[in-house]
Amino acid sequence: MIRIYKENEIEILRRGGKILAKIVEELKKRVKPGITTKHLDEVAEDLILKYGAEPSFKGFNKYPAALCASINEEIVHAVPSDRRLKQGDILSLDLGVRFEGYCTDMAVTISIGKIDREKKKLIKVTKKALELGISQAKHGNHLEDIGYEIQKYAEKHGFNIVRELAGHGVGKKVHEEPQILNYGNPSTKLRARSPKLKAGMVLALEPMLTVGDWHIKQTKDGWGYKTADNSLSCHFEHTIVITKKGPEILTKV
Repeated sequence: MIRIYKENEIEILRRGGKILAKIVEELKKRVKPGITTKHLDEVAEDLILKYGAEPSFKGFNKYPAALCASINEEIVHAVPSDRRLKQGDILSLDLGVRFEGYCTDMAVTISIGKIDREKKKLIKVTKKALELGISQAKHGNHLEDIGYEIQKYAEKHGFNIVRELAGHGVGKKVHEEPQILNYGNPSTKLRARSPKLKAGMVLALEPMLTVGDWHIKQTKDGWGYKTADNSLSCHFEHTIVITKKGPEILTKV
């Protein structure tokens, strides 16, 4: 069942989302060639506690860190390590906080120093795909509308959509119903079968695009996922709430 959140709950989510967005902005400033993703994880957890929140990922399904830090071909859930960032890498930071009992979730992909044209395009298209997906998260639309809009834009620009990973509901728990696919079918019949979107739903939309094939495999540590063909991947995410006036992004400053 998809939970409908009340206004007092949404207000807490707004506050938590702003805290999360501020932390991610601070992390982006710390990123540079030579530092380790483990260091970024330590910074993230310190900032979360400083703002009076808790790291919602740490301990979730026994995940060992506050931050997910995925580099280049890694898609999501890569555990921070002693691996040092290099000039030309792209890094996806995925972070969640629990504030006053409510969870928000956010991800960005950033460049490490100068990057080539293909990487710039991948980041730009993935970010825009998220914006377009959010634009479809309207009261009265269907879940299928979100995935279709993301897929259409990504493929138009020559990228593929990861199909084995998806967005999700969020709020009282880190992961809630519904599962939000980043691809869809515009046919009337299939669209109507997907859940109808209603005001009060809180969703974490997170397109994951690849330069090459969309198939994935697990990383050696058993936590993360990477592209099966080792091609580049990119990931952006926002937590939003659906309102009668349209989607509201909760994870932005």
